[in-house]
Amino acid sequence: MPTMPSSVASPILETERLILRLPQIGDFDRYAELLADEDAARHIGGRQPRAAAWRKFLQQPGAWVLQGFGMFSVVDRADGRWLGQLGPWRPEGWPDNEIGYAFHPDAWGRGYATEAAVAAIDWTFATLHWDRIIHCIDPANAASQQVARRLGSTRLRSARLPAPFDDHVVDVWGQTRVQWREHRRRFA
Repeated sequence: MPTMPSSVASPILETERLILRLPQIGDFDRYAELLADEDAARHIGGRQPRAAAWRKFLQQPGAWVLQGFGMFSVVDRADGRWLGQLGPWRPEGWPDNEIGYAFHPDAWGRGYATEAAVAAIDWTFATLHWDRIIHCIDPANAASQQVARRLGSTRLRSARLPAPFDDHVVDVWGQTRVQWREHRRRFA
């Protein structure tokens, strides 16, 4: 397992409206609300009771400690409210290096996912030196597909996720570092 470079230890990314930072304990209540909401959790493993949400919440801080990367907490700059999580993600057996995202329902439809993804993709390519990124999207999740399109990703293939999600087929969307450089110009 690689050690965490000091430059990765505690990144903070800022956009016009958002702060992307490592998860903190104070993020948990809103995260648990996201996983308790049937519509919000439908495409990310289904509704979870608070105790199960706690265990799932711990995945991202653990990923940061052990892998040196994980999803960022996305926070509103104006009021500090946790909006969602987004960022690099690569569990064992995953189809490839992912930029994943999930947002609290009261943050939907405001462009936060795209704004945060631009910053996270820039950081990922510059810091982790990945050659490509993907987004694993449920075929019925039109909103996430639209975010992927706005980012310049295209549908590449279908894939099965690893156990215990191996009965779940996702659409794999993605792009290379070179393609991102071209698409990134739209956001300058």
